[in-house]
Amino acid sequence: MQITVSTVSLTVDDVNASRAFFTDHLGYQEIAAADGFASLTRGDAAVDIVLLRGGAEDRDGAGFALAFTVTGIEGEERRLRDRGVAITTPLRKEPWGERLFQVTDPSGVIVRFVEWASPME
Repeated sequence: MQITVSTVSLTVDDVNASRAFFTDHLGYQEIAAADGFASLTRGDAAVDIVLLRGGAEDRDGAGFALAFTVTGIEGEERRLRDRGVAITTPLRKEPWGERLFQVTDPSGVIVRFVEWASPME
């Protein structure tokens, strides 16, 4: 696995309002969006931000997850599973083209692994 991007994933009540705040005031640019989802970046060393509408069953109560964009996502899920790590969200593909799985550390921190694919794949 190679980590290519680190991202903070925030569960929010209003994706559009949060997107406007980060783009209008903090210099972020939207790089992908769908209903209930927006991905933001800056072109410098700032961490990327993913905004998700609250209410999905796999979001934690704190509304925070650490996400790593990786290469070789199937192999990484297999490696972690083989090491006894509980996969709390199995590998799946979202409509906006994100393939992901999640683990949770012993303190309850959600760690999301993401690999981008075409929405049509």
